[in-house]
Amino acid sequence: MATEQTAPPKTPPRAEDKADAAVVRDALGVGVAVGLSGFAFGVTSAGSGLGLLQTCALSLLVFTGASQFALVGALAAGGNPFTAAAGAFFLGVRNAFYGLRLSQLLALPKALRPLAAQWVIDETTAVTLAQPTRRAARIGFTVTGASLYVLWNLTTFAGALGARALGDTDAWGLDAASPAVFLALLAPMLKTTTERVTAALAVVLVLALLPVLPAGVPVLGAALAAPVVLFLKGRGTQGTAATVTATGDAEHRDRPQDTPDPGTPGDGTTGPIPSTTGTTGPIPSTTDVTGPPAIDHIHPGPSGDVGNSPKGQAR
Repeated sequence: MATEQTAPPKTPPRAEDKADAAVVRDALGVGVAVGLSGFAFGVTSAGSGLGLLQTCALSLLVFTGASQFALVGALAAGGNPFTAAAGAFFLGVRNAFYGLRLSQLLALPKALRPLAAQWVIDETTAVTLAQPTRRAARIGFTVTGASLYVLWNLTTFAGALGARALGDTDAWGLDAASPAVFLALLAPMLKTTTERVTAALAVVLVLALLPVLPAGVPVLGAALAAPVVLFLKGRGTQGTAATVTATGDAEHRDRPQDTPDPGTPGDGTTGPIPSTTGTTGPIPSTTDVTGPPAIDHIHPGPSGDVGNSPKGQAR
């Protein structure tokens, strides 16, 4: 008689696996979207006069889109190469501050930190900081960094090769792809009024400093928006606290003071003291005795006669 074989029960996916899959999906989305904008850098770099090897070396070694675009943009505008490099360097300094935060959050082994430092950029930082756990943060950082690094370099190579076929690269507006993606990542993180005001002030500072400072420096100047907003917020908090304190003091002075009940003269009390028997009158003091001392009780003698007690015999 043939035995009927039953399929093994399916194991439901764990919640942890679902969370990891969601992190991988989001990280790949960012990596692919930004990685494709490397094509714009390749085209822009070739149009500024850099060769194929120079363009690819920038993406392989520098790997920070804002600094790369700042460098080739300054060169395309006829700027001095040293000034262009200095502006790109100052613009990339922000990645060092990212690294300080990510080193604590990821807690990678020391052997991996030099390699991971190459991937510390705007996009990997945004994805990593959005994760709730260290495991998810490591997955987001790794997937975003790996996918973005590979695609950025491949599309840089393709853009540099196809620059001549595109003709006027400025007409395509491809250099706006990377900033647009960064703004899309940044916007959901501005949840409080303080964060929104800081971002708005940073934009104002960049626009004000852009015409008078080299490329890359206005972005560093925009970092002053954070301490300015925090200082003004602190001043406002202190002013509010002082106002509340002054109002409370004024109300306390204007409030009529309760006059104590004089109570019974000479008993040392200032008001009626509640009694356990339900009375509310003053409790007589035991120190003010006006009459003869009372005998608490009389001890009877052996025969029950009062005179047989010591006190009775004394009388």
